Amino acid sequence: MEQSEAVNRITEILSESKIGVLSTAQNNKPNARYMWFYNDGLTLYAKTNDKSPKYDELKDNPHAHVLLGFHDSQDHAFVEVYGNVERIDDQELIDWLWEKRDKEFFDSKESPHLKVLKIIPEDIKIMNDDEYGDVTLSL
Repeated sequence: MEQSEAVNRITEILSESKIGVLSTAQNNKPNARYMWFYNDGLTLYAKTNDKSPKYDELKDNPHAHVLLGFHDSQDHAFVEVYGNVERIDDQELIDWLWEKRDKEFFDSKESPHLKVLKIIPEDIKIMNDDEYGDVTLSL
């Protein structure tokens, strides 16, 4: 498979899948949680509270793993994203990501604790895809 085909398929899966698992590690112990993800091409974004344990974990160790997809397609295709996470405090980016359901977690999009995690992929694997098979894209 050509790289452009892999990028197109990965972007398709990322665009269709919004709920996934973010895994981090602290003191050599893994920690995983479900999160809402948004993508701009291959770059992923997630909102978080700067008081959450993951926010501190990512300060100490910015490496993360994300699973997205599976139930969102007939063949259960999903992606595994390995990358580095930047902790971002940018109101313009928060405005872009804000949704009505975020009011369950934050009073408003101006909440001082609302932050963005930007996941910059190093490797992305397409898994369980009947058409493409298992493919790894290294960036």
